[in-house]
Amino acid sequence: MTHGKELIDTGMKKERQRAEKAFELAESGKVVAVISSGDSGVYGMAPLLWEMKAERNSEVELEVVPGISAMFAAAARLGAPLGHDFCSISMSDLLTPWEKIEKRIVAAAEADFVTAVYNPLSKGRFWQLMRLKELFLEQRSPDTPVGIARNVGREDEKIQLVKLVDLDVSMADMFTVLIIGNSQTFSSAGKMVTPRGYYVSKEVNSDKLGRRIMNESFRTILENIDVSDRSLAHTWVALHCIHTTADFSLNESVELTNNVVEVLHEKLYAGHPPVIVTDVSMVTRGIRRATAQKLGLQIKCYLDDDRVRQMASDMDITRTQAGIRLAVQEHPNAIFAFGNAPTALIELVKLIRNGKAQPSGVVAAPVGFVNVRESKWQLKYGCPDLPAVFVNGRKGGSNVAATILNAILSWNEAKEMHPGEGL
Repeated sequence: MTHGKELIDTGMKKERQRAEKAFELAESGKVVAVISSGDSGVYGMAPLLWEMKAERNSEVELEVVPGISAMFAAAARLGAPLGHDFCSISMSDLLTPWEKIEKRIVAAAEADFVTAVYNPLSKGRFWQLMRLKELFLEQRSPDTPVGIARNVGREDEKIQLVKLVDLDVSMADMFTVLIIGNSQTFSSAGKMVTPRGYYVSKEVNSDKLGRRIMNESFRTILENIDVSDRSLAHTWVALHCIHTTADFSLNESVELTNNVVEVLHEKLYAGHPPVIVTDVSMVTRGIRRATAQKLGLQIKCYLDDDRVRQMASDMDITRTQAGIRLAVQEHPNAIFAFGNAPTALIELVKLIRNGKAQPSGVVAAPVGFVNVRESKWQLKYGCPDLPAVFVNGRKGGSNVAATILNAILSWNEAKEMHPGEGL
C-alpha cells in the first residue's frame, strides 16, 4: 500500500512539524494522508490539523476517516466494560497541567463514570497512576474491576483483568489503555461487564411509582448526611423528616429516647393499638391512611370538639390545651403527637406529672418561637422515662409530626431500607 508513495515520519513530540509539512504538501497540490493510530479524532492528529487549517486560513480540504480508538478495541477484548456512561482521561501532562488532570480524575470518580485512561505511564511520569488509583479508591470499591490492555491488535497484545486495589505501575506503559469500572461493573469468566440496566430486579419492578420515588429520595438523602454514629432508628426517623422537609439539618435535630421507635411499633402492631391523639388536625391528615386502616388505628384530634370550645372559653386556656385535657380523660394511655402547639405539649407534661396521664409515647415536634423549645425541655427533663421523639429547637411542624408517626409505623421496612409500603 505504500509503494510509490512518499513517507514522512517526524517521530514523537513533533506533531506540529508533521502537520505543517502535511499542509505544505497538500497546498502544493498533493493528496496527503496523515496517519494516527486508533481514531485520529481521539488524542490524535485530527484536532491539530483542523486548528492549523483555521490558523493558516488554508483552502486544503480535510476529511477525517474514522478509526477504532484504543478504548473501544480494548473494551471489545475485555468483554463489555463500556456498557453505560463512560469518559476518557489522558494522563499525559505534556500539554495539560497535572492540576487540571487531577480535577478530571476526581470528577470522573465521583460521577461514577466507567473511565478509560490513556497514556497512564512513561519514563518521566511514574507516580501519577498511583495517584489516580488513590483518588478512585476514595469513591470506588477496592474490588472494582480494572481492564489493562496493551498493544491491542498487535502481535504482542496483552490483556489483563485486576482489582482496583491491586493496580500497580508495573502493569502499564505508554502503549497501555486502562478501563476502570463503575460501581455496577463486575467480572465474569475473565471478562468485564458494565450493565446497561436491562436486567432490573422483580422486587424493584413491582414497586409502585410513589414507592420508587421515595426510595430514590432516601438514597439521595443518605448521600448527603452522616449517619455513621447514629442508630438505625434515628436514621430511619431522620430520613422521613428530611424527605418531608428537604431540611438536612433535621438529622442533627431529631432525638429519640427510651427505644421509642421499637416500643411504639410493637404496641401499634400488637392487635389492640393505642389511640393516636394529635394537637391539630393537620397531623392526622399526614398519617398514612392505608396503614392506619390495616391496623384499625383510631386517630383523634379534639381541637374542633364542642366540649373543647366550651372548656377553653370557661377556663381561659387555648383550645389545644383544652383538647389535651379532654383527650387525657378519655385516652390517658394514647400516643400523643404534637406538630404545632407548644401549649398543648406543656399541658400534657403537667397532666403526666400529676399522675393523670400515662402516654404510651410522645412525638414532640411543635414549631414556632414562643415556648417551643421550653415545651420540649419540659417533656425531656420532666418525664425522662417516657418513650419520645423530639425535634429539638424551634423546628417541627404538623407534617414533621405526621412523618415521624409514619416512620414508626413502617419500622419493619428500615432494615432493608425500603420505605413506602402502600404508596
